[in-house]
Formats: sequence, structure tokens, C-alpha cells
Amino acid sequence: MKNRKTAYLDYNATTPVDHRVMRSMLPYFSDFFGNASSDHLFGWEAKEAVEQARAQLAKIINVKATGISFTSGATEAANLAIFGYCEYKRDFGNHIITCKTEHKAILDCMKALEERGFEVTYLGVDREGNIDLQELENSITPNTILVSLMLANNETGLIHPIGQISKIVHSKGVRLMSDLTQAVGKITIDLEKLGVDMAIFSSHKIYGPKGIGALYLNPETRSEVKPYLFGGGQENGKRPGTLNVPGIVGFGKAASILQSEMIEEIQKLQKLRNELEQRLIELEGVEINSGNAPRLPNTINIRIRNVDGDEMIKRLNKLAVSRGSACTSNTMQPSHVLKAMGLSDEEALSSIRISLGRPTTQEETDFAFEQIQSAIDKLKKQMV
Repeated sequence: MKNRKTAYLDYNATTPVDHRVMRSMLPYFSDFFGNASSDHLFGWEAKEAVEQARAQLAKIINVKATGISFTSGATEAANLAIFGYCEYKRDFGNHIITCKTEHKAILDCMKALEERGFEVTYLGVDREGNIDLQELENSITPNTILVSLMLANNETGLIHPIGQISKIVHSKGVRLMSDLTQAVGKITIDLEKLGVDMAIFSSHKIYGPKGIGALYLNPETRSEVKPYLFGGGQENGKRPGTLNVPGIVGFGKAASILQSEMIEEIQKLQKLRNELEQRLIELEGVEINSGNAPRLPNTINIRIRNVDGDEMIKRLNKLAVSRGSACTSNTMQPSHVLKAMGLSDEEALSSIRISLGRPTTQEETDFAFEQIQSAIDKLKKQMV
């Protein structure tokens, strides 16, 4: 412990590239550098690597590889799916349903759709972050064309019952899109059983490279998503441009590693998370946001009563933790997720997300507890 100076506990924001992933990518920068669209040996080699990665990704979510299209990340995948599908269905309806606690990438798409004349219903959540399934069902109208709900929340780790949601949505003849970005690699996912029509996820959350993501469209939905970008026929006509072969290879390798190691990794992280969480809730004033709901095994979101959030973060300068999504962490606004759950501005701003990852050790979680305990004690002494 005496040599430890910092601990990275923000794996929901991003993960380091696994060294095995890095090694798999290197040959495709120089030795196998061909354009995957070229009709010669160099292109065929690149194309074969791309298709292998596509199959590796399909396997971890149990879908057919033909439904996977590569993008620059989950945000682009969301834009392609949401705008492409909604523009195709505009003549059939203009109503979309989502949730107040979705990621900013989804919510910003919804705001843009509203500016284009679409109507969006934002479902509320309870104190734990759960949606009301009856409210969802009641919100679906003959004009509804899409429901977009994440599988797992990036801030609290809460897991939505997507299987139940898909049954409700499909009973009304509506398509379901789900953001899998935080869930892939942390829980087992079977999209065939869950009944998801469209899904998005990203490489850099599963120890792959940044700048590469995936869009999944099931066979029925594939023809219903209009191209949103133009300039080539790559990726099933959904996402044009020269393929990032090294990134795709790395994404596939990261998925392959998960396929063989995920169960063991989940068990390790859940044990570390539960032990740390139990110690934290024994501290005066500490509570767990979404603590009574199904959650990702690596995520803790704590709120600390009567503590200034800004001062708390400053004192935790040896820990990489977060007060919300990485996309909005540079702002001083309270988390929209926690606000939707009914927390006050003060409660939201004094909440901290701790997310564990593959490299996390017992030594790091012990260090994190000591740092948090010390910071709370010092801040409360100042208030006396």
C-alpha cells in the first residue's frame, strides 16, 4: 500500500486497451494494410479479418454476424439507427418513447428529432431508477414508431428489464432499440431472447481501442433504416467510408477475450464491488443510489449526506472516480440521471460513481475506501 499513489476506478468511462488486443491490431497497420473494399489479395486479407471480427462481436450478444455494422463508436451508431429509422417511418408515425435517464447521446438525438417535428415521450423513473412498465405501455399510441431504452445505466449501473419491455413494445407493433454500451462485457447478453430490434455498443468500454463501435439491426429492421451518411456502400449500405481495419480487429479480439473470460471476470468484480460497497455504507451519511435495484456487477454510485461535492472530489485527487457520465463530467451541473430519480441538486452533486474493471485489485479497492473515509472525516470536521 505504501507505494500506491493513485487508483483508476472509472472503467464505465473508458478502459485501457488489453495488451492481447493491441498485439492483434499491430499487423493491420503495416503488414496487412489493405483496404477491405479492394478486390485483390491485400484487400481480401483485410476483408477476412473484418468478417472474423464481425462474427466475434455477434457471438457475445448472440445475433447473426450479418446484422452487425461497424461505426466510429456508439454515439454514431445511435445517430445512424435513430435518424435512419425515424426518417424511414415518418409517414407511419412521428412518436418516439425514451427515458429521462438515457445517455446524453440518445437524449440529444431525441432533442434533434423534436426540432424536426417528431414527438418524444420521456418516461420518468422511481427513486431507484426503474421505469414503470405500465406507464410505458400506456404511452404507446398508434402514432408510436420507436421505443429506445438502455439495457444498463452508465451512472448507477441499473439494469432495465429489456426482455419484459420488448414484449410490451412488440405487442403494439413497435420497434425497440437498446443502448448496450455499458452492459456488454459486464453481464451476459442474448439479444435473440431479449427481442431487441436495434442495438449499439462500443469497443473502448470492453478493453478495445477507441474510435470503433457497432450497430446491430435485426433482419426485419435492416431494410427500415435509411442511410444517414453517403459516400460508399460499405457496411450494408448503412455506414460508408473506408473501414478502420486495425480498430475492427481490436474490437473483435476484445469481444473474443470476453467470450472466454467474462464469467470469471464478472464474479471477481462483483466480489470486489460488494465488499467495497458494504464498507462504504457503514460510513456515516453514505447511501447507495439504485442500491435496491438490479445493477451491473462493477458499479457503485454513492451519495454522501451533508458533504460539499466539489470539495469531496478535490480531496479524492488520488482516485479516478466520476460524478456522472464522461460526456458531461466537465460541467458543474447535477447529473440528469440522479435528478430524474428524485435527488436534489445537493444530493446529486455529492454523489460519486465508482466503476471497477478488469485490472482492479483488492489493494485498489482498499485504497479507495481509505481515501473516501479520510475525505469524509476531514470535510465533516470542517463543518463542526
